[in-house]
Amino acid sequence: MARPKHDVTDAELAVLKELWALGASTIRELTDRLYPGGATAHYATVQKLLERLESKRCVKRRGRGRANEYRATVQVGDLIDHTLRGAAARLCDGSLAPLLTHLVNATRQDPEQVEELKRLVQRLDKGSST
Repeated sequence: MARPKHDVTDAELAVLKELWALGASTIRELTDRLYPGGATAHYATVQKLLERLESKRCVKRRGRGRANEYRATVQVGDLIDHTLRGAAARLCDGSLAPLLTHLVNATRQDPEQVEELKRLVQRLDKGSST
């Protein structure tokens, strides 16, 4: 079964994170950031990861002189949404509520995250009352 668009592996996600941070980059630049002092095999690995991401329409390639430049076409929020909806579909019959409840319970020990969640709920309450 083919992977859906935006269903990325951990290695592909590492490449995307670098592209989000840099905006655009060549294979060499990405290899240097992901594998400092890396060998030729690392260059080939990054190249293959970019090819896979391009086939999933998560990155776009553009010629830049002799090298190609790659830019992420998927936003981090879209990837989070896709990943959480996929987890909800697999684990909770499509319902986000049990998944979110578990995530909230898991953050109870971090006061900053608890406060952030409270602010989010307040914003949601204000939005639904208007």
